[in-house]
Amino acid sequence: MNDSEWLADRFEEHRPRLRAVAYRMLGSLTEADDAVQDTWLRLSRSGADDVRNLGGWLTTVLARVCLNMLRSRAHRREESLPDHLPDPVVSPVGHPQPEEQALLADSVGLALLVVLDTLSPDERLVFVLHDLFDLPFDRIAGIVGRSPNAAKQLASRARHRVAGARAPAPDLVRQRRLVDAFFAAARRGDFDALVAVLHPDALLRTDAGAPEASMMLRGAAAVARQATSGLRQWLAAPAAELRPVLVNGAAGMLVVVHGRPVTVMGFTVVADTITRIDAIADPARLRRLLAGADPGPG
Repeated sequence: MNDSEWLADRFEEHRPRLRAVAYRMLGSLTEADDAVQDTWLRLSRSGADDVRNLGGWLTTVLARVCLNMLRSRAHRREESLPDHLPDPVVSPVGHPQPEEQALLADSVGLALLVVLDTLSPDERLVFVLHDLFDLPFDRIAGIVGRSPNAAKQLASRARHRVAGARAPAPDLVRQRRLVDAFFAAARRGDFDALVAVLHPDALLRTDAGAPEASMMLRGAAAVARQATSGLRQWLAAPAAELRPVLVNGAAGMLVVVHGRPVTVMGFTVVADTITRIDAIADPARLRRLLAGADPGPG
């Protein structure tokens, strides 16, 4: 094995963790892969002869790449959409693949990623590296160009914003029961049954890739009305299929009409009620997200 092959093998050992860090930093699977690839290119150019802790070096380089991407995000059109949702990890029901297990090791849900999107780039980086990956503040401080005490203050502010958004390990049996009840009621147009499974302050966010087609609704009644109108129209089609999936490790549903995915929906369940529904209905984005999921017929 030559030096290049040895270095590539060492990098592959770290790739799952690097991708997990980048996903939490960026909320985009495509951008996370781009950041990891950029990190590899920097390693392949510089080599590792003088690197004593390769994992630490790679994490530092990746964090700087992600920070630059976050800081430039204001110029990107999709980030200006008020109802933009981060990329979910969509996988078949059952045991996740090893790469999915690495991405979702701390039960990172869409609700957490949505809140992370509201943080400043520096707050997000400090919170992800310290609170999710246990990096010390003295290492993080150099990445953001601040003192360790300033980095601690950034983490404290982020922690306050994120409080309540980190989901515990999901009870998939209970979640699936509520999700199935939600869709059964929507298919029947049963408003009262929908309200019964929704939290009074339930939130529905739909990202359709364009402001005019996206929406955010709050309250059980508003969400139930939308389910008995827009969602029911899809479900009433003779060729409509419901395919259970996992969305960031929690119970979700893929709605397919005439063999074409029309939306994937992730659900947040707390105390036997649905508190949040995150739906992506952008056709191009759905194709990309589902490319490796292959949930199969329901």
